[in-house]
Parts: sequence; structure tokens; C-alpha cells
Amino acid sequence: MTPRPTARRPAAERISGEILELLLPYRRAADPGTPAPAAAFPVQLRRTAAFVAAGRPVLLTLPGFPCKSPNPRKVLGHLPDEGERLALGFLNRLCERIAEVHPPGARLVICSDGHVFGDLVRVPDEHIDAYADELTAMIRRARLHHLTTFDLRQVLGDLPHPDKRALVHARYAPTLDEVRAEVRSDPVATGLYRGITRFLVDDTADFGGTASALQRECRRRAYGVIRRSRAWGALIAERYPEAVRLSIHPQPVGAAKFGIRLLDHRDAWATPWHAAVLHRADGAWELMHSSHAEQLGTLAHRDGRPSHFEETGATRRAGCR
Repeated sequence: MTPRPTARRPAAERISGEILELLLPYRRAADPGTPAPAAAFPVQLRRTAAFVAAGRPVLLTLPGFPCKSPNPRKVLGHLPDEGERLALGFLNRLCERIAEVHPPGARLVICSDGHVFGDLVRVPDEHIDAYADELTAMIRRARLHHLTTFDLRQVLGDLPHPDKRALVHARYAPTLDEVRAEVRSDPVATGLYRGITRFLVDDTADFGGTASALQRECRRRAYGVIRRSRAWGALIAERYPEAVRLSIHPQPVGAAKFGIRLLDHRDAWATPWHAAVLHRADGAWELMHSSHAEQLGTLAHRDGRPSHFEETGATRRAGCR
């Protein structure tokens, strides 16, 4: 039974707009030149207002945090590091800010999707498990009480990972023809396809063929990643039907998903799991490939593992020695 509303609808709509205003500065836009006031996001406003009117915490879902890139020139290993730690802290603070305008606050479910397409991105399932477990441990250690995690293990238990992927794909994935038609006709889908293809090319460290052969293979795999991602999104929507859906991919104004940046970066597609972080001398944190960051700074460790790079001359942060 839906809880009885505790706020009048006009007040809920006003507060919903204030919550959207908190999200807008961090929007990951597919159309950065298009005006984007809160009123331009009716799906998010309507869903947020429903939680506000019922006096409930706003529920946000974010597919992402799948696993580290398999390319050692991009990342520091297969476990979460300072990039994920900063991103998780940002998401938790965002939920805390929502509580300032809506006292019940917000909770965000990180829907870790590594197992959904691990075979397509060439990452071993044991690395994906280790990444997801350490992500959950990070949240617990830092007491990020607004965040929880969700992955295929909570849906299909101890089934072998290939069986889990096959079941989710069979039940939820669109057909290849449907995705190809969308990529041909929809500029947003085209941008997504090209972005995923680029990541797959960049993530390949040991391909033995020609550059053109690698491009062809990655284009083929990109369609698979999109299909599996859509399947995962459908499963999440079934599991959390009322939630406000966030996305780590750029989204246009008015889309059903709200694109959100986790860390500042010039590249709208950059994420902590495809890069390392450099701690600049001025205190700023910047995502970049580890091969580039190591030319600009020195490697810092946390808990005995590589964590990030400190720009030459920067003061090391406490606890990162």
C-alpha cells in the first residue's frame, strides 16, 4: 500500500524542483548547448515529487561501477582506488544535500553491472567479484549511509556467471536488429554506440591483429554491451519501479535517465573505472590514464595498494603514504 501523502502536491512539486536544482550542476549532458532548467526534466520531477509527497526518502538508482578497465595503461589494477572513493563520497554528499531540502533525504543504489557484460569487456569474473566486494567495503568503512550496492549475485545467487548473463539477456535484452535500427536513427544512441566502441578499443591492450580488425571487433562487441546494458536497465526498473534513474552516460534534456558526472573531467565519458586520478598541486583531482598521470606525479598508496598519483610538488594527503 502506498504511504499516505504527508505534503500537499504544490509543496511536493516545489521541493522536487529544488532537488533537481541540486543535481543540475553535475549533469552529464549529451547536448551541453541546450538550456536545461529543472522544468525541462518532467520525468525526474514527477518521480521525485511522488517520494516527497509521500514523505519518503527519494530513491535513486545508478547502474555503473562495473569493474576496472583491463588495460594497465589506463588504471592502477583491478580493485577500486581513490577514483571510486572520491566518486562514492560525492554521491553520498549529494544525498546529504537532498536531505537539506527534503528531510527524509535520499538513498542511492549503485547497480554494479560488471557481471552483465564482463565477457564482452574481457574482464574475468573473479576480478569483477573482487571489485564489487571492495566497493561495498569502501562504503561500509567510510560510513556512507546513503549508499547501497546491488548486483547479479543478489538476483540469481550462486549460479555460474555465464548462466546469469544468459538468463538476463534472454529475458530482457532487445534484439540486435532493434539496437542497430536505433543506432542508425537516434543521435543519442549513435553517440552511445561510438562511445562504447571507443572504450572497447582503448581497453584492449594485447590485440594481435590490425587496427581496422580491432575496430570491427569492438563495433561488434559494442552492440552486445548495449544490449546487455538495456537488459540490466530493464531488470533494475522491474526491481525499483519508482526510482529516479541516474546514468553515467551523457543524456539529452528531458530523457528518462538523468546523466550525472562523478568527478570533474573534460571528457564527458570519463569514469573512475576507466582511469586513474591525479591529485593536483592546487588540491584538485583529475581523471586521466595512469600512463599519463605517472609522467606528472608520483604514485601514492592507501592500505598497501596503489591509490592515485600526487602531482610533483604537491603535499601528500594524510593516510596516503
